[in-house]
Amino acid sequence: MAQSSATTPETSPTTRAGSSAALNEEGTAGKTTIASSVVQKVAGVAAREVSGVYALGGGVSRAFGAIRERIPGSGTATTQGVSVEVGEKQTAVDLDIVVDYGARIVDVARSVRRNVISTVEQITGLEVIEVNIAVNDIHLPEDDSTEEEPTTRVE
Repeated sequence: MAQSSATTPETSPTTRAGSSAALNEEGTAGKTTIASSVVQKVAGVAAREVSGVYALGGGVSRAFGAIRERIPGSGTATTQGVSVEVGEKQTAVDLDIVVDYGARIVDVARSVRRNVISTVEQITGLEVIEVNIAVNDIHLPEDDSTEEEPTTRVE
């Protein structure tokens, strides 16, 4: 007798995300959902790992993030500058970044896109259909210098 060559979920080829089974595959014993906050955190960490990225978020969100970090128990702002749309099998990511002065913006954006896609797909199993990047600012080296106290003209 000839055996069927049909592929079962347990023997299916590796998916694009690198896992041995796709998320919410038919014939499984249940359904897996991933919260958008999980994808936000993964994408934020992946974007920050790229050389040339100084920070995530626009000026206002970075200012609120700095205030939030000083409040005990408020946690860190790992999702600032990151917004996502998450479906059952796919996700889309939008990033607002600040690039270090001297870094080639096109190369930084390409590296961020590549790292976010591979990391999100590897960790979550979701297919990343797009990563939109908005460069909102350039970080200058003199921005790091400590601000001196303003001197007054009168005593």
